Amino acid sequence: MGEFKVHRVRFFDYMPTAIRAMAFNSRTERLALARADGALEIFNFADNYFQEKVIPGQDGRAVEALCWVGQRLFSAGLNGEITEYDLENLRPRYTVEAYGGPIWTISSNSQGTLLAVGCEDGTVKMFEILEERIQFQRNLDRQKGRIISLSWHPSGTLIAAGMMDMIRIFDAETGRATHRLLVERGVGASKSKEVVVWSIVFLSDHTIVSGDSAGKVQIWDGVTGTLVRTQLVTKWDVLALSVSNDESSLVAGTSEGTVVQFQFISSTVGQQDKEWVRTRTFKNHSHDVRALAHTETAVVSGGMDTQLVVRPLLDKVEKNTQESALRKMTLPHRSLVCCAKKAGLLLFQFPDHLELWRLGESDGHGKPGDSLPVKRKPEKLIQLKRKGEDHICCSALSPCGGWLAYSTVTSFRLYRLQNNNISITKVSKLPKDLRSAHQLCFSPDSSKLFASSSHSSVIVVALNQPECKYLHTLKPKSGESEQPVHLLFASEDGKWLATANTDCEIHVYNLDKLKLHCTVPVYSSCPTAIAIHPTTSNLVAVHADQQIFEFSLVQKEYTEWSRKLQKQGLHSLWLERDTPITHVAFNPQNPAHIILHDTFMFCIIDQSLPLPEAKTPFYNQMTLRSLPEPQRIIHSHAFKICKNFQHLMCVSLLEDHSLVVVERPLLNIMSQLPAPVRQKKFAT
Repeated sequence: MGEFKVHRVRFFDYMPTAIRAMAFNSRTERLALARADGALEIFNFADNYFQEKVIPGQDGRAVEALCWVGQRLFSAGLNGEITEYDLENLRPRYTVEAYGGPIWTISSNSQGTLLAVGCEDGTVKMFEILEERIQFQRNLDRQKGRIISLSWHPSGTLIAAGMMDMIRIFDAETGRATHRLLVERGVGASKSKEVVVWSIVFLSDHTIVSGDSAGKVQIWDGVTGTLVRTQLVTKWDVLALSVSNDESSLVAGTSEGTVVQFQFISSTVGQQDKEWVRTRTFKNHSHDVRALAHTETAVVSGGMDTQLVVRPLLDKVEKNTQESALRKMTLPHRSLVCCAKKAGLLLFQFPDHLELWRLGESDGHGKPGDSLPVKRKPEKLIQLKRKGEDHICCSALSPCGGWLAYSTVTSFRLYRLQNNNISITKVSKLPKDLRSAHQLCFSPDSSKLFASSSHSSVIVVALNQPECKYLHTLKPKSGESEQPVHLLFASEDGKWLATANTDCEIHVYNLDKLKLHCTVPVYSSCPTAIAIHPTTSNLVAVHADQQIFEFSLVQKEYTEWSRKLQKQGLHSLWLERDTPITHVAFNPQNPAHIILHDTFMFCIIDQSLPLPEAKTPFYNQMTLRSLPEPQRIIHSHAFKICKNFQHLMCVSLLEDHSLVVVERPLLNIMSQLPAPVRQKKFAT
């Protein structure tokens, strides 16, 4: 495997914010997720749950609810605005003021023609969905008290609204309230304490299911307006409900961190009549479950503990398969760390600021596995707060450590760094084409900056001038995808630039000629990491389904090693991993070594060794080291894996061939929560 001097960095205290809302699009199998800082994330459940897009947040834009209409995504929040998002340029497309105060909920009819929002002033406001925008249509009968939750009947003719102490049913055509359903306060509850109907579901048979702050899930007859059944599931709040497409299963999320499943089945064997029966309770969260989604095979939940949890329903999937595995996703599926290989500097990206650190130095030598004494501790050099209200979407540090750049959805900033006296100077004159970027990358010699822009294009800027100079815009062939570029990589020799977008396309540009060199054959899964070998000019791409490809840029075809790998197939334990590879690098001391990592694993692929057979033990390196030498030789194969990591954020090789390993420390989620939330949790 080879020995490396390792800088084990554990001071990147990145912390994602709480999950506030979710919406699942069953047609495209995309899950949209909103966090407390206003950021949106889109996961492709059909592609191994890969986080394919991130729309950064904005100060004051707290999303309270999400809604898909076809492939269009809408949100509403307590700022009283409805926002539609541009999913190609990863930014809000436009915002509409509802003029009803804070908006608590948003829902569309099944026909995709109308949006309904529930407002603080007691109105349900209807908006017509047009081709390019939405337009206010009407208000339904105004009520006393805020509208907390909404659900359309599948026919699109009725709307159920959850409020304080009651549920209202509206005729969507006339706008009149037809029924008032009074919600019980619960046994022993104070008469002065209102019950909040946090979530509501309107089923096709006119059954209404509600979840409230008294800890109850209640089943109602929507035709007669009568209560059918009450299920007390928690002492605290039922915050979210979600139902399966076939309406046979329903889940409720509570403020105790549990998810309770109900199924529409016969309560006794042989009985024909069905009813809603509580069947399972899942405990995968430490705090409030704020959002739920019910797919065909799993329950998806998220909340205050920041984790997105996919819990398979074992009666819907085959047991002991990859689909039956529980998944917990906390960290982003792309790097927030940039390493200046020649300067020994690290750049950490947060939503509202950047941190520049200088790595420490060790003193002395030791045996493999030893911890060397530290001669100079790591040092934070600069903390750079972003300008404006928009959160940082991408950043980069040049290999020489002399340039730093970051972008939001509306602005771009470039700075000149002086490491000797630790000074930073903003570059005031930027090319007009450089307004914002999805991804940033510097050339290895720090003479150029590459910024991915709209329509999968890349802007090339020269930095070796007294001021920045626009050189060219690299574009794919016309008619190809306009999805955003999420990966950029410039080769060490300065000749090639590779890009990957969320339509699974990988384009390679010749930087000498400033034109498209080739397009790698499109594979069905999205690339999660790409890199170009410094000596062979072979492109290595790893995809969300864990497949690995090597493509020769000179021959414009897959290499012999890549064809052999695909013919033999990857080891089952490799394919069963549930976190994507986020970085690819190469060992300059051994050209046959490919270095990869995901959140929990570090791997070196030695192309000079045979590939592991299907029945070959896929040993961890620590296990192999404990075996006698003859057995180690017998079990030797191309994949050298080390799993002694938690929350691995970045692995990078410095110019002196030492290895930088950045891990996020195991932070206490409880310490990140507001005091009232901590107190409530202690009370349970």
